[in-house]
Amino acid sequence: MWEESTALFFKKSGKYTSKGIIFSGGVLGTVKLLLKFKKSSLPKLSNKIGNMVRTNSEALMPVTAMDKKTDYSKGVAIGSILHIGEHSHLGPVRYSKGSGIWRLMMLSRVEGKSFIIRIYKIFADFITHPIKNLNTIFVDDWAKRTQVLLFMQTLDSTLKFKERLFGLGMKTKLEAGKAPTPFIPETQSIAEKYAKKINGKPMMPNNEALFGIPTTAHILSGSCMGANVNKGVIDKNNHVFGYENMLVCDGSMISANPGVNPSLTITALTERAISLIPHANTFENNYNIS
Repeated sequence: MWEESTALFFKKSGKYTSKGIIFSGGVLGTVKLLLKFKKSSLPKLSNKIGNMVRTNSEALMPVTAMDKKTDYSKGVAIGSILHIGEHSHLGPVRYSKGSGIWRLMMLSRVEGKSFIIRIYKIFADFITHPIKNLNTIFVDDWAKRTQVLLFMQTLDSTLKFKERLFGLGMKTKLEAGKAPTPFIPETQSIAEKYAKKINGKPMMPNNEALFGIPTTAHILSGSCMGANVNKGVIDKNNHVFGYENMLVCDGSMISANPGVNPSLTITALTERAISLIPHANTFENNYNIS
């Protein structure tokens, strides 16, 4: 396999060339590459690169139980989904036994408009509930004692990615809708109600509690499908506008917020795109390797 994959690119006349290429580096990989290439070797790329970046508007809500009666680490990672509103869904997420490092990344579930307010609430919560807070740190196995609730919404807001000066990474700005936030009103109530049922302590990732920066596992778009080069980066068959035999097959192709885990959508669109590529008689003939 290694020989075949490296053979896709071979040196000829001082340049690496190929009959075709597929970008599949996820939003943070693919969009970064395409932004860089548009300024150099691929100038015909759409100006929509980096536009319409979105998430599932989700919130992760870990709730650590105080007792040891239930093992929350057993079972499939995400096994069900509950519709709790017109635009909102909730699903239980399981982490495998031994995922204890997560306990060091959690703080009390708080909300507030400023860093000072949230810090005050974190300290106040620790003083008010010292045993529960200490238990979340020194629990025997975080994954076994913690149920993570994943809240997702189909409500849309989008960001725009742009390359930083001198190509040093990417920067973002709000493109449309409300700015993403970890402080979604429904989530606080849901976490507290669930914690009460299992005698647990609701927590949140420290980047959310301290800095108000939301966490997402489902970053999408940036190389969206569109009707033409003025509306998207790729066409309905995943081919990049302006270039032959160049495809994008990852989360950056998604052009809407599905409100659920997008992995099956990404897989289905990728399988369809690959199925439309003409089959070659041999690997060598397809890539003119001599």
